Amino acid sequence: MSPDHPDTPAAPPSAADKFDDEDYPAYTMGRAAEMLDTTPGFLRSLDDAKLLTPQRSAGGHRRYSRYQLRIAARARELVDQGTPLQAACRIIILEDQLAEAQRLNAQHDPPR
Repeated sequence: MSPDHPDTPAAPPSAADKFDDEDYPAYTMGRAAEMLDTTPGFLRSLDDAKLLTPQRSAGGHRRYSRYQLRIAARARELVDQGTPLQAACRIIILEDQLAEAQRLNAQHDPPR
């Protein structure tokens, strides 16, 4: 439903909207792995560890968003530094929770 007209269905996002949407699953596993200079197996391991849950295409193939690619890049960085995968996943989750808490605090407590 459209926010301005509750009885009118919302229009589907345009192609331009999809380019700006960091959650739009635009990248195939192969392209995502190439962009991150890693392997599809590494991306599957992030899915297995429940750090990422990529959307699936109609054919069942994993599709990644820009947001998920940033998370995967951070995981790759930590793993490359010698951090075990499970620990890297926990660090990333905690970093994400901290950033969200800071964002919420900034909304509720404007700077003086």
